[in-house]
Amino acid sequence: MVGNMSANKQTDLIEHVIWHDQHIATIIRASFMPAETTFITPDHYYQQTGFVVYPKDGVIQRHSHLPIQRHLVGTSEALIVRKGKIEVDLYALDRQPLGTWNLMEGDLILLVAGGHGIRCKEDTILLEIKQGPYTGLVEKERF
Repeated sequence: MVGNMSANKQTDLIEHVIWHDQHIATIIRASFMPAETTFITPDHYYQQTGFVVYPKDGVIQRHSHLPIQRHLVGTSEALIVRKGKIEVDLYALDRQPLGTWNLMEGDLILLVAGGHGIRCKEDTILLEIKQGPYTGLVEKERF
């Protein structure tokens, strides 16, 4: 099933791309602005994505993160279109095409599994966030 979407108007701005119960990607449109803290990914994902909402004069208590060793398999990515327009082709785990999605400035896509290809329709700047460090090893398989 491709593109599960909720009936809620605000969550219509979030599209989960699912193939045979496998989460392939999530697209979050630039205009998604939740009224309360909302995590898009489940707690067990190794790259969590959410919107944390604070009132005016809200405070995040100063803190540091403790060194916790984690075991990760795979590489998920988050791409934010800072400028331009792109077309994203998504592929299932068996490399079959699932479809093409258009992303505009401010849209975000979480690439969780399967494959992807991107065409820039305008001069484009993408902000990419993924696990590091870059190993220098073969980390991609082109098809």
